[in-house]
Amino acid sequence: MGIVVHLASFSGYLIPFGSILGPLIVWLMKRDELPFVDSCGRNCLNFKISMAIYAMISAVLMLIGVGFILLGIIAVVDIVLTIIAAMKASEGESYKYPMSINFIKPRS
Repeated sequence: MGIVVHLASFSGYLIPFGSILGPLIVWLMKRDELPFVDSCGRNCLNFKISMAIYAMISAVLMLIGVGFILLGIIAVVDIVLTIIAAMKASEGESYKYPMSINFIKPRS
């Protein structure tokens, strides 16, 4: 199920805000049952929200031309790191995304 959390974020390429809604739905359904899914879901959601913020900043920077390059870089980084996270989840490891802002804190 940890893999599903990460791969559900690719629904954002088909559905608006799907990159956040896909992992959110899986995480909310399974977080109380499986601690691993809880960890994967928190990490994935924090990363996807961070990527959405970075994309919005890039959209503003498109006014001066730099945003086009940044948006392309953000898209590639998003895809590559999501695939790495899914591969780590298949090995039973919870992947901590780089460049991720912790909006959803771990339970204490």
